[in-house]
Amino acid sequence: MCRSYARSLVGVVALTAAATVAPQVSVAPAAADSVVIGGQPVEISKTPWVVAVASRDRFGGTRAGQFCGGVLVAPDKVVTAAHCVSQDVLGVPLGRMSDLKVIAGRSDLREADGKEIPVSAVRVNPEYNASTNSGDVAVLTLSSARPADDAIAIAGKTDTAYESGTLAAVYGWGDTTGGGAYPYALRAAPVGVLPDAACERAYPGFTNGRYTAATMLCAGDPAGGHDACQGDSGGPLVVGGRLIGLVSWGSGCGQARNPGVYTRMSAVSPQLWGTTG
Repeated sequence: MCRSYARSLVGVVALTAAATVAPQVSVAPAAADSVVIGGQPVEISKTPWVVAVASRDRFGGTRAGQFCGGVLVAPDKVVTAAHCVSQDVLGVPLGRMSDLKVIAGRSDLREADGKEIPVSAVRVNPEYNASTNSGDVAVLTLSSARPADDAIAIAGKTDTAYESGTLAAVYGWGDTTGGGAYPYALRAAPVGVLPDAACERAYPGFTNGRYTAATMLCAGDPAGGHDACQGDSGGPLVVGGRLIGLVSWGSGCGQARNPGVYTRMSAVSPQLWGTTG
């Protein structure tokens, strides 16, 4: 049910968005990526905080080894989903990963622009529960820093961005159909933040998992079709230039009754990435 590339046979969400995107999304012409299904490619120069988490050793070089998304929150810190660095996803213990990297400043994974930066340390949220996906966040320390202006701010606990009905955007390189159609270029999809009650009804704790409002939020489209999917785990959910969530888990891709579930960033202690905010 997690949305990492490596778990594609059991995973979730596709960025199959309609032509209308959230106001903060800078869109390129649809022709820029012919494999986008209803979604919109975005210019990485306008969203420099979106990064790809990659390992060519584990996932091959066709898509530069991308298997999850990530978000730059400080010059040398990237947040991603904790399950992305689990043995289930990587296929080997984290300590045996020799080429874990973050790709910054690159939209099309086939190109050589931007930077491929080795990860020097990984810290998994000590409150992460792999059974429930609660607290699904890890911090990657980069071996070289990015410009401070490239980082995105995290919305605080009282920020209105978390309110039900808020229009958000989710970003990633994940599956566009739920059937294994992985694009090369970064895309964004508009989704609405949903009431906790709706999320609890969708995920009451049976086969599809349990939604926990204290550490999670969910977003989607009542009509379906706007979502995240396999390969998008760890990617950002953004409102007005503030990060509110990370792609975590869900059931199906773009299904009206099964919205995407995200790690609620306001529930994560800033001390995890080295600040006290």
